[in-house]
Amino acid sequence: MVTLSEVQASNAQIATALLPGLVAVFVGGTNGIGEAALLEFARHARQPRVYFVGRSQEAGDRIAAECRDLNPDGEFTFIKADLSLMRNVDDVCQAIKSKENAINLLFLSCGVAMTGVDTSEGLHIMLAVGYYARARFTINLLPLLRQATGLRRVVTVLAGGHDGPVYPDDFQAQRMSIFSLRGQVASMTDLILEGIAEQAPEVSFVHDYPGTVKTGIGRDANTLLVRIVSWIVPVIGMFLYIPIKESGERHLFFATSDKYPPRTGDLAGVPSGGVSVADGIDGKSGSGVYSIHWDGESVAKVVELLRGMREKGMAQQVWDHTQGEFKRIFGL
Repeated sequence: MVTLSEVQASNAQIATALLPGLVAVFVGGTNGIGEAALLEFARHARQPRVYFVGRSQEAGDRIAAECRDLNPDGEFTFIKADLSLMRNVDDVCQAIKSKENAINLLFLSCGVAMTGVDTSEGLHIMLAVGYYARARFTINLLPLLRQATGLRRVVTVLAGGHDGPVYPDDFQAQRMSIFSLRGQVASMTDLILEGIAEQAPEVSFVHDYPGTVKTGIGRDANTLLVRIVSWIVPVIGMFLYIPIKESGERHLFFATSDKYPPRTGDLAGVPSGGVSVADGIDGKSGSGVYSIHWDGESVAKVVELLRGMREKGMAQQVWDHTQGEFKRIFGL
């Protein structure tokens, strides 16, 4: 386990260990974990340029003001967008590309708790926001991540370490329970990141499970089961909650520590002292794609599960399905 004191010691070095002017994109940065991580980034980075994306203009204005108070030398730009539509995702990416040539950090925490509803583009809305939009952002902004100097990282906050079976006859999880859905989306996330990493071995990718944290994701719940889960989990976890500020600190560590290096190149990130380099999802130390729990450590069982999937061709199926949906939507 990476202790909170180790996390805080690492974060305290960001201003001196990393270059000034880091460019970061926070997708889902107007609530919960995304907001907490953004505020910690603003607190520690030198002269950062930050773009953060969400649905609420009011929340965006409030958070931008808080970030400027924390870091008067930083630039904080809010982009309002409905990320359930891939066309909107592309519009956001194009807006960022028009202003930046390189990105150091892409932080993804967008999500909705709605099920049984399709978007106008024909995607199950829960996966549209929690999987397809994240994959689209990563693929679209990958060239800018590859151009960055020093830190080059993608962090996606979802269900690292909770991987489960993937059912190719129901990639969009239209017919499965909410419990099976989590395992499938976790595995699909790991496999798509692994595929993307093949194109950019100089970028590191972290998929984490944040633990029990109070967030606002349950506000979108539209079915009784999802509402019940949203009610029960906080009751069960009321004595196990990770405070939101600690979650923000830990996610800043995931985003900046050299515990999670890219597969090639130097150990890009803040030197972590006695904290060992993490094992990737292939079981090898420092291999570039990491599935971790809230405590920052890799989850060994994921290695064997994903190895079996690769042997059965599931990695290629996930890649082909994801690209196929994008081609269907955009007609390219």
